[in-house]
Amino acid sequence: MSRQTTSVGSSCLDLWREKNDRLVRQAKVAQNSGLTLRRQQLAQDALEGLRGLLHSLQGLPAAVPVLPLELTVICNFIILRASLAQGFTEDQAQDIQRGLERVLETQEQRGPRLEQGLRELWDSALRASCLLPELLSALHRLAGLQAALWLSADRLGDLALLLETLNDSQSGASEDLLLLLKTWSPPAEELDAPLTLQDAQGLKDVLLTAFAYRRGLQELITGNPEKALSSLHEVASGLCPRPVLVQVYTALGSCHRKMGNPQRALLYLVAALKEGSAWGPPLLEASRLYQQLGDTTAELESLELLVEALNVPYSSKAPPFLIEVELLLPPPDLASPLHCGTQSQAKHVLASRCLQTGRAEDAAEHYLDLLALLLDSSEPRFSPPPSPPGPCMPEVFLEAAVALIQAGRAQDALTLCEELLSRTSSLLPKMSRLWENARKGTKELPYCPLWVSATHLLQGQAWVQLGAQKVAISEFSRCLELLFRTTPEEKEQGAASNGEQGCKSDVALQQLRAAALISRGLEWVASGQDTKALQDFLLGVQMCPGNRDTYFHLLQTLKRLDRRDEATALWWRLEAPTKGPQEDATWSLPLYLESYLSWIRPSDRDAFLEEFRTSLPKSCDL
Repeated sequence: MSRQTTSVGSSCLDLWREKNDRLVRQAKVAQNSGLTLRRQQLAQDALEGLRGLLHSLQGLPAAVPVLPLELTVICNFIILRASLAQGFTEDQAQDIQRGLERVLETQEQRGPRLEQGLRELWDSALRASCLLPELLSALHRLAGLQAALWLSADRLGDLALLLETLNDSQSGASEDLLLLLKTWSPPAEELDAPLTLQDAQGLKDVLLTAFAYRRGLQELITGNPEKALSSLHEVASGLCPRPVLVQVYTALGSCHRKMGNPQRALLYLVAALKEGSAWGPPLLEASRLYQQLGDTTAELESLELLVEALNVPYSSKAPPFLIEVELLLPPPDLASPLHCGTQSQAKHVLASRCLQTGRAEDAAEHYLDLLALLLDSSEPRFSPPPSPPGPCMPEVFLEAAVALIQAGRAQDALTLCEELLSRTSSLLPKMSRLWENARKGTKELPYCPLWVSATHLLQGQAWVQLGAQKVAISEFSRCLELLFRTTPEEKEQGAASNGEQGCKSDVALQQLRAAALISRGLEWVASGQDTKALQDFLLGVQMCPGNRDTYFHLLQTLKRLDRRDEATALWWRLEAPTKGPQEDATWSLPLYLESYLSWIRPSDRDAFLEEFRTSLPKSCDL
């Protein structure tokens, strides 16, 4: 009877193993199928087959002869399921836990031990494998999947302890995960072992590459390019899929750029472009490199290519039914140099760089293209681009209007401003509450008052360009009326937590007031009304003491009005060393305001101040 039972058990084991091997072969056939629907259907059928087989095996009491096959089926099931879903789930952690519990059941280690966490279960199961060497290979394969799951979940502490246990080194002598991974030596697979989709050595190679990549990228993001180089070179020299290799070469290029090695950076970026069709990250990094080198033409060409590249749908081969490096990488980080954003974000970077480098005509066209793209139904929403601070939709309108004015297209700028006002006019009755939001830094349209006021400021400048002085003065006055209608109070002592955004809003508010007062003052000067100009410049000095351009225009006006004593006193203030309030204040200004302030910044400032100094009596001269 015993021989008959053994024969039946052996026959069932052979049937189960045959089914596992057939399902693994089916998954591999599906992997090589060129037809997407057939590939998906074959893989899904194989997954369901493995699920059913696992259910049959775990429906019986755990037995040592069957456990190597059972653990292999668990591994194949997890690998196929994770690759189809392109990610791990809590169910897979439970599958691993159930497998470990089955190992302990054969050692009659039930009860309280089964209430332990996964880490403790691993300790117990690996100790049990010393008595059951036939389970060692399957347990190491399962441990590879556990390591992959913990790495993807960023549970690096648990991963390190697991590797120490696998390496039979619980002394904690090495806390370097990369070294622990390299030290791990999975046992060789038996020639007659059940078929697997991925063996332990293959999982180890993937883990090494993924962890080195994660570490290198994190070191690069946190500002340690020298340390990042070592980890990234480790990735490039390993078994690295081509899409990941493109990112690695791009990251290496970023490291060398930040370390002051532009030629080596360029070599890596060229290699990245040759390696695959994901051209976005290397092209964006190339634009940063050329900007750093001062090659504006090459920088803008790179950005134009980036916009085109992001317009082409990225097509990649269907991933194999394996645990791959991409599966273990973190989601894209906005701070990462590899994040190139969407086509609209790239278009904005291109338009803003054209504006900043004085290519107004190109900037105007790019901004108009960008607005058409954003207002199209296919891409209705706009998020900030990768380089902070990112503008929202109204600021894109304002930057576009600035570009149009700078390109001499004042009428188009007025049309754009009217469109923006039509979208924000309904908010004007709520201005008092919005000012309070701006001061506190809350999320509800914090800069809306600035946008509306800035729109009137730009309309005024457009009318100046068209020669309509009275209309221009009227627009500047409207801007000032809105700015002064509700003045934000001093911050409460308890508002420190919202201080950063509130400070940005206040700085922009001060500079916007100065810009409007200077602009209106200059129009009074142009019309020969120096007394009115003097009032605006004096108010500008009071409202924005950090804006030295206001002092300069005031000095010129005092000199024209022959108020020599006041002009001399003001000249001394301009000549005195300062703590640089204007420089400190402008770092957070939006681009449209920075551009506008550059227009009203006197180009002859140094020459005028020197001329004024030489005109002073010798007793007053330094």
